Amino acid sequence: MKSAVETVDETRVKLTVEVPMDDLKPQVDQAYSEIAQQVTIPGFRKGKVPPRIIDQRVGKAAVLEQAINSAMPDLYRQAVTEADLKPIGQPKIDVTSIPGLTDDAADELVFTAELDVRPEVELPDLSEVTITVDDAEVSDEDIEESLTELRQRFASLVGVERAVADGDFVSLDLVAKIGDEEIDTAEGVSYQVGSGNMLPGIDEALIGLSAGESATFNAPLAGGEHAGEEATVTVTATAVKEQELPEVDDDFAQMASEVDTIEELRENLRTQVADAKSNNRAVQARDLLLEHLLEKVEFPLPQGVIEDEIHRHLEGEGRLEDDEHREEVREQATDALRRQLLLDTLAEKLKVQVEQGEMIEFMLRTAQEYRMDPNEFIQSASQNNQIPLYAAELARNKSLAVALREVSVVDNAGNAVDLADYIGSDEEDAANAAAADEAAVEAPEVEIVEADVEAEEPAAESAEGETKS
Repeated sequence: MKSAVETVDETRVKLTVEVPMDDLKPQVDQAYSEIAQQVTIPGFRKGKVPPRIIDQRVGKAAVLEQAINSAMPDLYRQAVTEADLKPIGQPKIDVTSIPGLTDDAADELVFTAELDVRPEVELPDLSEVTITVDDAEVSDEDIEESLTELRQRFASLVGVERAVADGDFVSLDLVAKIGDEEIDTAEGVSYQVGSGNMLPGIDEALIGLSAGESATFNAPLAGGEHAGEEATVTVTATAVKEQELPEVDDDFAQMASEVDTIEELRENLRTQVADAKSNNRAVQARDLLLEHLLEKVEFPLPQGVIEDEIHRHLEGEGRLEDDEHREEVREQATDALRRQLLLDTLAEKLKVQVEQGEMIEFMLRTAQEYRMDPNEFIQSASQNNQIPLYAAELARNKSLAVALREVSVVDNAGNAVDLADYIGSDEEDAANAAAADEAAVEAPEVEIVEADVEAEEPAAESAEGETKS
């Protein structure tokens, strides 16, 4: 096989590939065999039709087309590998010369593949990056806030004879109209004022109402065939209730926890808040590092990949003609691709690998989220070739944790912050990898193999669909 690469632009190339006819012989023989099983020709048993008869009755072009379509995915992958390309997205493949159709035809299959490739991404020196996270000191106010949240979990609702105030729980009826037409009604709806999970403007309408009183406001409808349309909504408060919190005493401590006194409960809450703040700092550091890299690192994006994703998304929603939504999807697709390419580069630079145990844990957790049997979920993912994609996403997420080991993380006072409990260490990774290798030797029957970031090129390593000839 011979190939030549022509640069179309910064993120797109044209690959011209020449394949000797001898290399296609296995696929041609297989095509003859399959067609012989499909055709019925007088004088020949099914499956025993000679190639020359198939050429006469079916046509050699059909045989070669089937053989080329069968061989194309492997030929494309081999050409991409030999050319040291990093494809992304689906290639556009054209067959320009087919051997054996005429006496003067060349003895080589020639095809071109125009494809988007990953751009070069230059990452900064991570040792020179400093990330500032929030302080982790636990204040008395933090403890009281946590205690109040705990009391709210054990609160009771009591009716009150007063006007609605922010934070109250209200039983209400709703009537929505567009013009004079009644569009929707709801009765006995329970809503906490200020929670923000109902129509915009309802809080302002409710505050100040007493039970039995109504108010009217305008708001876009959230669902149904009139979703998004402006409606006039009448809300009636039928009952007003407020939370009655339990007293802060030893009885509450015993009811809400396994300790005996309120002071012990406060100490437990202090420990919980401290742990939460430390964990939040690790999450904050990861997010700030990604934000820093996205801000500092510039690189071109494969526009073909973005356009394909926009089309796929809009087609799935049945909104191909919605130009305004198209621009929203374009922004989302651009941001997602930029993040993916940056993290792929980071994972490669840091030689991040996803260990077998991590992969299995992720698959089990995802199966639970989808409420699927884990074995069925893993089998389905394997059959649909999704495991490399999952491994790649895990590698991207892990790359940020590994990168945090190289950057400087400080608090607002400039003090170094130790995140080792949350991001691990290189030594731990080495030990885990060694343990995984040993486990793989002892249990070779495990089907989920170790995958690293090199396994991932979504939709880039296949040349699906019929070739053009």
